[in-house]
Amino acid sequence: MKCRHCGAAVTSVFADLGSSPPSNAYLSQEGLESAETWYPLRVLVCEGCWLVQTEDFAAASELFDAEYAYFSGFSSSWIEHCSTYAANMVNRFGLNASNTVVEVASNDGTLLQCFSERGISCLGIEPTTKTADAARDLGLDVVEEFLTVELANRLVAGGLQADLLAANNVVAHVPDIDDFVKACGRLLTISGVATFEFPHLLRLVAENQFDTVYHEHFSYLSLTSFEAIVVGAGLEIFDVEEIPTHGGSLRVFVHAAGCGRRVVGSSVERLRRVEEAAGIAESIFYAGFQNRINLIKDELVQFLLDAKTQSRLVLGYGAAAKGNTLLNYAGVRPDLLPMVVDRNPAKQGMYLPGSRIPIVAEEAIERLRPDCILILPWNLRSEVSEQLGYVRDWGATFVTAVPGLQEW
Repeated sequence: MKCRHCGAAVTSVFADLGSSPPSNAYLSQEGLESAETWYPLRVLVCEGCWLVQTEDFAAASELFDAEYAYFSGFSSSWIEHCSTYAANMVNRFGLNASNTVVEVASNDGTLLQCFSERGISCLGIEPTTKTADAARDLGLDVVEEFLTVELANRLVAGGLQADLLAANNVVAHVPDIDDFVKACGRLLTISGVATFEFPHLLRLVAENQFDTVYHEHFSYLSLTSFEAIVVGAGLEIFDVEEIPTHGGSLRVFVHAAGCGRRVVGSSVERLRRVEEAAGIAESIFYAGFQNRINLIKDELVQFLLDAKTQSRLVLGYGAAAKGNTLLNYAGVRPDLLPMVVDRNPAKQGMYLPGSRIPIVAEEAIERLRPDCILILPWNLRSEVSEQLGYVRDWGATFVTAVPGLQEW
């Protein structure tokens, strides 16, 4: 395999999770009668530029199709994150009705709506039909395509340029990461700013967040590897923030290289040094990860087996992609986890890919009164345990599997 960025031969294995279907390929009742397509799920490390990346088996168009079921607006913490982001960007860069904000992977419009409500011109770029339609229902304009340099050139030729481009939680999802970052730069005005948010590889390794590995994530990024991509696109990082979303992410601020509009902040050099000290550009940093994730898998299976033996009912919560990675790698099926609750109506009545565990509405919790709730999106554990606090009335507990099994 050749590295997606630098083209070097890539052979070093970071994590091997066997095989699984795409993590967002939820099944309908009718779909249970058909075979699923499973792909190998291995992640490799390029020792040339230190980009961590999946092997290529599934095309992006297969993974992000018209039936894509992730809607960002069903998480209260994510809604709050979007609101805070919009307010901060408006204040920091003085955005007003004369400016234009473009969001790449605009999903259901949760973030863009925060700018639109301020009278700022907005455009979403979103390839999945269901989420694009949800954004249009909010009155937002959406281009229903994948962002490429070719699309960016068409949009610029049509008069569009962004004063702020938000590419939050998308850069890891694109197979041609170089073309994508160049396309983002192409859409900026001469003084425009792009922000990229993505889970930080440093946190992924330190906290055993292996369940964030799935086919839809083509890359797992550090500042070190992402900066090489940014520089190759003729851009420059001028600030970086560490933020708590998705178990620990980076928000990277980018503008045209050499534009002289902003001074590169000390935050960039500080994080470079943190990553260097951690050994992010050394093979030893990635060693041992497989052993740690195998232990997490074994702990979860043992917990579920013990619960079954003790006649304790365990239900899952959150039909998230990371949960599908965990359950499929651990080989968990409905005999150990009979159902997963999710607030998204688009997922209710469907089945998890691979494990084929049914997805149900929250009323099942009060009806069945489980002894334990397994929170699959562990990054939302505080939000979920507060939302489901009523299960304490009958003595139920919560459990998460990552970074290690914890019941409380």
